[in-house]
Formats: sequence, C-alpha cells, structure tokens
Amino acid sequence: MSEILLNAFITLFVVIDPLGIVPIFVALTKEGSAAYRRLMAVRAALVASGVLLAFALGGKFLLDRLGIGLPAFRVAGGVMLFLIALEMVFEKRAQRRSHSAEEARKHSDGASGQTEADMHVPEDVSVFPLAVPLMAGPGAIASVMLLMSKAEGDVLTQGAIIGVLLIVMALCLSGFLLSEYLQRIMSETVTTIISRLLGMLLAALAIQYVFDGLRAEIMTG
Repeated sequence: MSEILLNAFITLFVVIDPLGIVPIFVALTKEGSAAYRRLMAVRAALVASGVLLAFALGGKFLLDRLGIGLPAFRVAGGVMLFLIALEMVFEKRAQRRSHSAEEARKHSDGASGQTEADMHVPEDVSVFPLAVPLMAGPGAIASVMLLMSKAEGDVLTQGAIIGVLLIVMALCLSGFLLSEYLQRIMSETVTTIISRLLGMLLAALAIQYVFDGLRAEIMTG
C-alpha cells in the first residue's frame, strides 16, 4: 500500500500543483482584505475537494454508464497527464494557468457589470476560476479516477487514496493562507527547478498509466 499511496501523493501533488497555484491566488485576491483572502482560500479548497471526491467516488459509475472501459480510461488519462508533464518541463503550464485565470477574471468582471469605478469591490473567485478549473481541473479529475480504479475492490486502499487527496487539498489551503510569505521566500528560479523535476516524475507516471492500460486491454481482449 505504501507504494500506491506514494504514487497517489506524487501524482496529485504534481497535477494539482499547490505551489504553482499560489501566485495565481495572490493575483486574483490582491484587491481584497486579509479576511477576504482567507474566505476565498477556504471556500476554494472546500469546493475543489467536493468536486474531486465526487469523481473519486462516482467516476466508475459514470464510466460504466458511458460504456468506457477502465483500460481505455487509463490510456487516455496517461496521455493527458503526459501532456501536462511536458508543459511543466518546458515552463508552459504556469503561463497557461495565469492566462486562463486572467481571462476568467475579465469575463467575470464583464458579466457582473463592474466598471473601473467600483473595481475596489472584490468578486468571489473561489469557485471559478480557483476551485474549477485551477484546482479541480481535467488533469486532477482524471488522476483521482485513475488512482481509484487501480485500487478497485480494495476499500481500505481507496480510503487511503481519498485521505491523500485531502492532504493535497490541505496543502493547497495552507499555501493560500501563507501565500504572501511563500512568495517572499521562494524565488522564480527555485520554483522553476522544482516544477521541472516534478514534471519529469509525472511524465514517467503517465507513461506507466498508458502501459498499464494497454496491458490490461491486451489481456482482456
């Protein structure tokens, strides 16, 4: 079980990327007070946890209803994670996330009818774009479903995987609450090095998911 849990932690930590989301959280909440930032942090963590738990517990049922086999989902999920890994290695992921968050913010401002005169009133960014898609995006959803499918039939291991997911969500929340301090102590160079190393680990795990899916399909076919 220790190997499975380590695999789960690395996968979820890299895909959700608690450290990488912190600068985006700061940018999205910089106009608010400390109380506002705490509220956005807690609410985003709760919503993202709820979304990922829903897919962790009900993902298999959804796949069955759609007629999608687990081997096919493992291959598709592995390919998706590999693309995320490539973005991390070549420093494209942070740029894409920042751009997506900025576009979502502009869209939210326009939809709510805000003008420059009342921009001092911060909007609720906890559900969108913080929780979805920045924390509980397609990669995170695919990852948690893949991990749960690998432990299918083992309730204890699946419960432990959910525990790992909640730990990663707690790390995200901690990063948000300590965002100003973390930005001061972590330089861009250190963040880039960590991101590239984690990207390499994720690439290897993604290829393993593809191999597992192909092997399962060949054996059952």
